[in-house]
Amino acid sequence: MSKEKRRLAVLLLKCADIAMALLCIFLAYQLRFSVLRGQMGAVGLLHYLRLMAVGIPMSFLLYHWFELYDIFRYKSMITEVEKVIAANLCNVAVLFLVSFLTHQDNISRLTILLFALFNALFTGGMRVGIRLSLRRLRRKGRQRSRILIAGWNGMAGEYVDKILGDDAFGFEVIGYLRDQPADTQNRPVEWLGKLEQLALMLQQGGIDEVVIALDYDEFRRLGGVVEACEWEGVKASLLPFYAQYLPANPYVDDLGGLPLINLHQIPLDNPVNALVKRVFDLLVAAAMLVVLSPLMAATAICIRLSSPGPVIYRQQRVGRNRKPFVMYKFRSMRVEGNEDMTTWGTRRDNRRTRFGAFIRKFSIDELPQLFNVLKGDMSLVGPRPERPFFVEKFRDEVPLYMLKHRVRPGITGWAQVNGWRGDTSILERIKCDLFYIENWSLMLDIKILCLTLLRGVVNPSEQL
Repeated sequence: MSKEKRRLAVLLLKCADIAMALLCIFLAYQLRFSVLRGQMGAVGLLHYLRLMAVGIPMSFLLYHWFELYDIFRYKSMITEVEKVIAANLCNVAVLFLVSFLTHQDNISRLTILLFALFNALFTGGMRVGIRLSLRRLRRKGRQRSRILIAGWNGMAGEYVDKILGDDAFGFEVIGYLRDQPADTQNRPVEWLGKLEQLALMLQQGGIDEVVIALDYDEFRRLGGVVEACEWEGVKASLLPFYAQYLPANPYVDDLGGLPLINLHQIPLDNPVNALVKRVFDLLVAAAMLVVLSPLMAATAICIRLSSPGPVIYRQQRVGRNRKPFVMYKFRSMRVEGNEDMTTWGTRRDNRRTRFGAFIRKFSIDELPQLFNVLKGDMSLVGPRPERPFFVEKFRDEVPLYMLKHRVRPGITGWAQVNGWRGDTSILERIKCDLFYIENWSLMLDIKILCLTLLRGVVNPSEQL
């Protein structure tokens, strides 16, 4: 998409958001006072419309902050909807604060809440509708972008596989330029000639984007490729040969005008994000302990009656910044022969008690970890902690394994809700853990907790 088309698309999207906000405040007012028969007080509809003089500009700021006006084909639809919801929650908090500071006691708080609900629902639905319509057009061959690859490195093949594997992206790879034909491993990509032909091809038109995929021995030619793209006003994207070492969302520091890529800057390095997550953990963990206390008490009694030994099993795990801590679980195995710290617990482990098998099957044995959350050793959501023996083992065998220790370990996590729990692939678990670490948001934590209730409580790897 050209810059002009992108600006027009953003302008139209902002106009639609304004219209949607005005419609939603009208619907919220009508529902509150016409359907639910609320007491109108001293203010009418006009006052709520005036409140949008704060709400609409604030929504623009929040939508920009959540990157909702950055139009990229690669963006996940689910992620965009989550950001719409988060932005509207922030917006309603601002509106409540404004009404409090200006002493507008006659404002209906329920009307503001209904506005936020409608706006999140309608705005999110509108964006999903736009996405689905564009996908349908792209699958029919319309609204497609023509891609030319400048060079060919080890990441180019993966790039081609991803964009050609889903027509919804709407890309057409017309070929690649390189001094010699590359081994594309039978991918449907045509060699169009040498790299020096790039400027001529761009002058002829018909190319919407150039993906620069120079190999390490060709990187000296990067300046010429970028200049050719800029001269013709064609969008250029860089797919470096070292892309496998970059996170999904690299953070760029500005060192006096010199960009410095931080390879593993994560959202939770931000003190505000870390505080938000910690407060959320404390509130939810405390509430869960209150609600689940009868179940935990009954479990403790059953463990005491079913086999001799302590109710709580304490095991050393490795936590944030590689610091060891003691993790709590309800004991599910016999005390004798339970000192082995170098083997996995499996579904046929004969050390389990009958009641232990039951609480492991339904993840009840994990509940004491709520106290670990209150202590600060763990979080509700995060990578699962491992025993020191396995940490030392996996750090040499699994790429990027130690990065999971940048954050607090969790009771549940992205890997667990995607089926990678217990005796499963450590590589797949680490992929999920790294995705979570690099893409953390409060909405993602809430999503994982909800998915844990829906499909993560019953452990399929355990047998009764």
